[in-house]
Amino acid sequence: MCFRKTSLLPVTILAFIAIIFGMQSCNSDYTPKPRGYFRIALPEKKYFLLDSIYPYTFEYPAYAKITNDPISPEEKNWINIEMPVFHGRLHISYKPLTDKSSLIKYNEDTRTLALKHMPKASGIRQIAISDPSRKVYGLVYEINGLSAASPYQFYLTDSTNHWLRGSLYFDVIPNNDSLAPIIDFVKLDIQHLFETINWK
Repeated sequence: MCFRKTSLLPVTILAFIAIIFGMQSCNSDYTPKPRGYFRIALPEKKYFLLDSIYPYTFEYPAYAKITNDPISPEEKNWINIEMPVFHGRLHISYKPLTDKSSLIKYNEDTRTLALKHMPKASGIRQIAISDPSRKVYGLVYEINGLSAASPYQFYLTDSTNHWLRGSLYFDVIPNNDSLAPIIDFVKLDIQHLFETINWK
């Protein structure tokens, strides 16, 4: 029986070279990229006038469409401003004022609905609206926080006959960090609504 003596030298050299290259690669200046989000293409600012059977008029963005509120079909003056491009909507509800107590009640209802988001919010900022020349008064609730379901709510009134409430929602799991550019964009369009609303 005969045994051939084989050399382990080439295998040892290859293993040594692999270890050297492996150690060299650990010393590179690689840093992982931070987590990012897709770039959002925002539509141009253009508006249409909503002037129909409703007891109010205002301008709404051209990228949106007006639909009847499916949840409360008995409320003929309630609408949704649908924003398909952002998978969101602005719910608009309207009530005629019968007396001072109804104004107080509706304002308090809006406050209660806004404060329901408090457990998920990091803070709620209130902004007063006052335009005596058009008889438009109101209050905005900017709801801050990553998991707040509705980041923006408001009410508008002439304090004698008309009362209108709005709330912004998106059809996604709330992550207002990634939605921030869209929320800021839509807030400008809601502010345009404030500037153009008139009562009939």
